[in-house]
Amino acid sequence: MERVDKILAGTGRWSRREVKELIRAGRVAVGGAAVRSPDEKYDREGLDLRVDGEPVSGEKYVYLMLYKPAGLVSATDDPRQPTVLELLPPHLRRVGLFPAGRLDKDTEGLLLLTNDGGLAHRLLSPKKHVDKTYFVRVEGALDEEDCAAFASGMVLGDGLECLPAGLERLEAPDEAIVTLREGKYHQIKRMLASRGKPVRYLKRLTMGPLQLDSGLQKGAWRPLTAEEMDLLEAYRP
Repeated sequence: MERVDKILAGTGRWSRREVKELIRAGRVAVGGAAVRSPDEKYDREGLDLRVDGEPVSGEKYVYLMLYKPAGLVSATDDPRQPTVLELLPPHLRRVGLFPAGRLDKDTEGLLLLTNDGGLAHRLLSPKKHVDKTYFVRVEGALDEEDCAAFASGMVLGDGLECLPAGLERLEAPDEAIVTLREGKYHQIKRMLASRGKPVRYLKRLTMGPLQLDSGLQKGAWRPLTAEEMDLLEAYRP
């Protein structure tokens, strides 16, 4: 049970002071009944909370799928470069969202934004080995030797040890699907550069059970669906 002013302020849309003013004006209702005091307590689960008749999610955690475009950094704040959070409306920037995993500035594709630190930790934990797949385009032509090198695991010239990974060649000789079970710094780029096939384009397609929505445009986002949330349950304690 939590105070209604805390639940509403936690959406990022209103401050505690603004919530109190909304309640005094009779604009907040739970289950069709006007809320009389900001310290009234409710269970978030299944809560029918409305402001001016419009439903407001009382969920504690937020989960967004973002199609990250190139040119933005995967960070909550950066004094020199634009971040992925700048693609969100102001109220969502105030609820503590962060990228669950990073994509390089010039890499596109699926990015999960959430304020659920526990889930993000488990998705990113090296012990969990959560698969991530990427579409890649390189300079030169990929061959079976490249696939075998990925499959056997690689130790790069700078000492980076890479677990076995998948490299599935596509019809175009310079394109492939890469599957990683870890996410070391610039890993795909470093692995392919060591094979003499520098990366020209990289796009993340999946992360664990999440698949990039083909209907999303670059820079667009949406909340995870109920089905996607069910798939993530496997990564909870």
